Order: sequence, then structure tokens, then C-alpha cells
Amino acid sequence: METTKKEKTFDAVKMMRDIRDQISVETQNMTFEELKAYIKKRLTDSQTKLIGQA
Repeated sequence: METTKKEKTFDAVKMMRDIRDQISVETQNMTFEELKAYIKKRLTDSQTKLIGQA
């Protein structure tokens, strides 16, 4: 039986690494308080619900 190699159209690992690198650049010189505010704002803007919250 022959196997065929399917060309990737989406690379989830590359996307995750790109996003992580972008966040690292944006937050590299922030204090802990600034980082908490950054995370809270990003979660509010994206309408993402935290785990365990209704």
C-alpha cells in the first residue's frame, strides 16, 4: 500500500511560536503589574472566558 504525503496548508506549531514571540516582544520590559494589566486587557478585548468561569 502506497502512502502519499499531503502538503501542509496550516502549521499550528509555527503559528504558536510566532504568537509567543510577538507577545514576548510586547511584554519584555513590563513590570508584573503591567503584565497583569496587559493580560486582563487582552482577555477582555478578545471576549475569551477563563477556565472555570461562566
